[in-house]
Amino acid sequence: MTVRYEQRDAVAVVTMDRPDYRNAQNSAMTYALDDAFSRAVDDDSVKVIVLAGAGKHFSAGHDIGSPGRDADTSFDRRSVLWWDHTTREGGDRRFARESEVYLGMCRRWRELPKPMIASVQGACIAGGLMLAWSCDLIVASDDAFFADPVVRMGIPGVEYFAHPWVLGPRAAKEVLFTGERFTAAQAKEWGMLNRVVPREDLESATLELAGKIAAMPSFGLALAKKAVNQAEDLMGLRAGMDSVFGLHHFAHAHNAEVAGGDSLGGQDARSMRDAGKS
Repeated sequence: MTVRYEQRDAVAVVTMDRPDYRNAQNSAMTYALDDAFSRAVDDDSVKVIVLAGAGKHFSAGHDIGSPGRDADTSFDRRSVLWWDHTTREGGDRRFARESEVYLGMCRRWRELPKPMIASVQGACIAGGLMLAWSCDLIVASDDAFFADPVVRMGIPGVEYFAHPWVLGPRAAKEVLFTGERFTAAQAKEWGMLNRVVPREDLESATLELAGKIAAMPSFGLALAKKAVNQAEDLMGLRAGMDSVFGLHHFAHAHNAEVAGGDSLGGQDARSMRDAGKS
C-alpha cells in the first residue's frame, strides 16, 4: 500500500506511505492518490482534504531509483491527455507518460471542488513541490526544506511549472538558477506557505485549519476555489505550464542526444538527493 486514507470528522487525510524511500512518487502512488482524492470528493461527509507524507519527509519527488520504480508499467489512465506510453518509443514515450502522471494528474487535483491542504515536513523536493503546489493551502513544519534542483539535469524545472506564480518571478529564478534548498521561513516570506509551525504541532495545526474551513458551506468553498484558480489561469498559469512543458521535454531530448541516451543529464537519485545542500 502506497497511500493511506482516513477520515477525521469532515476532513479526509490522505497520507503518502513510502517512508523508506522518502515518499518518492512512482506511478502506483500517483494513481493511489487519485483514487483517494476521488473517494473524498464523492463522499458528501468530507469537506476538506489533507495531503500528508508518512515518516521524516513529505516527498523527495519523482521516483528515479527505488525498487518500486514503475516507469515502464501501464496503468488505467485518468487524465487521457495522450496515449499509453508503454507502446511508444523515444520522446513520444516520455511525453505520453509525463503528460498523464505528472502534469495531467496535478492539474486534475488542483481543480478538485474541495479545498486541499498540504501538510509538509522534512524534504519537499522537485516532484514533491508539484504535489504541495496542487493543494490550495500549505502548512509546513519549521524543519521543512524545499528545492527544485532539476536545472542540474539541464531541465528548466519540474513538469507542473507553477514557480513564478507561487514564488514570484525573482524568487523562482533564484530557486531554479541555484538549485539550492530553501527553508520554510524563506518559503513563507516568498508567499509559498500559509503557515509555519513547530514539527510537533504540524498535524494538529493542519487539522485545526482544516476544521475551520470545514465549517463553511461546501458550495461556497468550491466556488471560491474555482474563482481563485480562474484568476490564476487568467494571469497565465495554465498557458505558462503548457509552454514550459514543451521546454522540459526538449531538454530531455537534448540530454539523450548528447549523453548517449541519458535523458537525465547524468543525474541519479543520489546526486539529486544531495543537490542543493549548503
